[in-house]
Amino acid sequence: MQYRTLGRTGVQVSSLALGAMNFGAIGRTGQDEATAIVDAALDAGINLVDTADMYGGGESEEMVGKAIAGRRDDIVLATKAGMPMSDERNHRGSSRRWLVTELENSLRRLGVDHVDLYQIHRWDPETSDEETLSALTDLQRAGKIRYFGSSTFPAYRVVQAQWAAREHRLGRYVTEQPSYSILQRGIEAHVLPVAEEYGLGVLVWSPLASGWLSGAVRAGRDVTTHRSGFMPERFDTGIPANRARLDAVERLDEVADQAGLTLIQLALGFVTAHPAVTSALVGPRTLDHLRAQLAAADTVLPADVLDAIDAIVAPGTDLAAHEKYDTPPALLDPALRRR
Repeated sequence: MQYRTLGRTGVQVSSLALGAMNFGAIGRTGQDEATAIVDAALDAGINLVDTADMYGGGESEEMVGKAIAGRRDDIVLATKAGMPMSDERNHRGSSRRWLVTELENSLRRLGVDHVDLYQIHRWDPETSDEETLSALTDLQRAGKIRYFGSSTFPAYRVVQAQWAAREHRLGRYVTEQPSYSILQRGIEAHVLPVAEEYGLGVLVWSPLASGWLSGAVRAGRDVTTHRSGFMPERFDTGIPANRARLDAVERLDEVADQAGLTLIQLALGFVTAHPAVTSALVGPRTLDHLRAQLAAADTVLPADVLDAIDAIVAPGTDLAAHEKYDTPPALLDPALRRR
């Protein structure tokens, strides 16, 4: 396992990190399997575990808490807040009112007295940067969080938050958690350069592109992945963007085979090769999934392989741009771009 410094924090984290989104209702991974996955990940050298309050409505945090019991000090523990936790209109977002309340809920579910990294799950356009950063700074000073970061923020919001922290003399985001894979490279054009400029640690999610790069999605085969069961439109090859992804996967598999690698090793080796990326989050549902992903722990792709990937999916290109989560609101809502 490789280790890297998380931004400018001085904290050393593994280049592969364990994401716990599939623990519980989302991935149907039970407690025994979740504990086995955490055990195997820690044994392999992974030391960063990432979850969120909204994964399974808090179930993931509870399962992570049970799995790490007695080993808290050996783990860099990260969670997130901001996504809706109920139909109550104030049980979401990044206001002081909600963050102070929800952190206590997360600490209770995790069974810990602090988290190492507390992340705002999505940019909240209804709340000012000063409000959010002020609350996070106070929680940090109270010892309930060690650091705080953002997740899936557009590049311009990452910059704005850095300036707001400086202007109001508040703590700043020290990490960003964006989506990044061979098939979704758009952040290379904006988010990753900004992260490097401000010295942010970068924890990338969906490096296997929701299963497209797991080896389970191939031409001529029925798609039977777990994700395709509840997000069928993302795997419908009648959609042009999905056909483009399938064509890319077929060509990428040839590159992996010629390099003596699995497609998973190629995919994870690609994202961890970028100098801005600290860790790639893997989100296994089963122990077998984790073992296949751990095979990439020490994968270093040579220049010719990276060049071959660039020839298939050009740098800075998203093959499914409509699936991006950091699109400015005005591009999605016509009312926001008209007087």
